[in-house]
Amino acid sequence: MTVQFSEETVQKINTIIARYPEGKQKSALIPILHVVQKEFNGWLDTPQLDQVAEVLSILPVEVYEVASFYSMFNLNPVGKHVLEVCQTGPCMLSGSDQIIQHIKTKLAIEAGQTSSDGLFTLKLVECLGACGYAPMMQVGKTYRENLTIEKVDELLEELKKLA
Repeated sequence: MTVQFSEETVQKINTIIARYPEGKQKSALIPILHVVQKEFNGWLDTPQLDQVAEVLSILPVEVYEVASFYSMFNLNPVGKHVLEVCQTGPCMLSGSDQIIQHIKTKLAIEAGQTSSDGLFTLKLVECLGACGYAPMMQVGKTYRENLTIEKVDELLEELKKLA
């Protein structure tokens, strides 16, 4: 099944590809995946990944391995807000396990699931590079650091108001 990108997305893709020398179009893969993911409601399905491979004249597996490696790409539908909670050593030692459990309980979801209202997806990720501010999570492009249960509750209420 072939998917069609919007004209705006095609223009953005062409602009990105033009940044790289001829024959090095694979270098455009990550920024193109961001553009395509944005067009398709925050996630990438196989038809979109295949189309990206075709546009870049690379093998689909080359696209799949990049999209599945980086936590910034979602290969399943997600809620309006993706709560990417760091679960590596420093965050765990500082309480990320309790933060994760609180989010699971409060939203009645497991890791990788979306809340029944479609607002939140809980995603467990590896190091986000803010170890000195643990525990932390990323929501969109924003880091939320030095988390406590109270800060998580405030954040969830803040995000609900944006819906």
